Amino acid sequence: MKKFIKMKRKEQEAFLMFPILKELKNVGGQITTKELRKLVVMNTEEIPENILSETKVSAKGRTYIPFNFPFNFALTNMEMAGFLKRPKRGVVELTEKGRICDLERQDLVDQVYKLSLPEWDKRTKNKEQREEIIEDSQENSNNDDFEETWRLELLTALNNLSPTKFELFCRALMKKMNIEVDEEKGVVPVGDGGIDGYGYLTTDDFRTTRVAIQAKKWNSNNLVSSPEIDKFRGAMDKFRADYGIFITTSSFTRGAKKASRTGTSVITLIDGDHLIDLIAKYELFVEPITIYKLGEFFEGDH
Repeated sequence: MKKFIKMKRKEQEAFLMFPILKELKNVGGQITTKELRKLVVMNTEEIPENILSETKVSAKGRTYIPFNFPFNFALTNMEMAGFLKRPKRGVVELTEKGRICDLERQDLVDQVYKLSLPEWDKRTKNKEQREEIIEDSQENSNNDDFEETWRLELLTALNNLSPTKFELFCRALMKKMNIEVDEEKGVVPVGDGGIDGYGYLTTDDFRTTRVAIQAKKWNSNNLVSSPEIDKFRGAMDKFRADYGIFITTSSFTRGAKKASRTGTSVITLIDGDHLIDLIAKYELFVEPITIYKLGEFFEGDH
């Protein structure tokens, strides 16, 4: 099968329908749009692993994620055809028709377009108007609301931090998450034994867990691979950590995700997208307005 990046826009849209249906069934029929995107990419070999972090700048100067364009149009066509619905913003749900569907890939695509294309004709007066909708959607396809601008701005700001300041930032985030960070282990940027932080998490039943933290400030094209996970697990063993948290501004390869679940020590992976979610949740160095405004931490000397 042709690689996803070699496909034309319409081919990409059609290709995505089958894995979308498959992943929705796997999770029980309902999931957020964001999580569905991640699952489709993670479990579809033809799609590059870093496609969710690749950005472009439109003619109007707006940064967007190209992959979200065919993905969102695949969802729209499947909704028009009655295979899924979106009960509220940011949530995708299978209909009864979608749940019982057992069509093969091409049969599914044919059935969707057979029903969705007439719907497009009803909504648009002519082909030119539909093209305008498509082009407008290209600039807005990277968000279910208008949050993506500040999210990309924040990710850029994180990548502009020095390695030392990024580690400091991650330690501050861990404190927000009720992890008591050790003031000695993992503080020195060089020769820290393979960790960037160490702390203790006490649960409601008063059990204390030793937590090791690793932070990698990498660009979107440099994914964390399984050897990095294995190296971190070795450092966890050295410090007798029960649990590991690996944070990166980029993302993880499929091999890294598999490696994180292998062995006796569990490692939670936090990619750039999840990191931004946590920053917003705990309002760490950002200020909520309509969207979030970056705070002084990201200003000045990086």
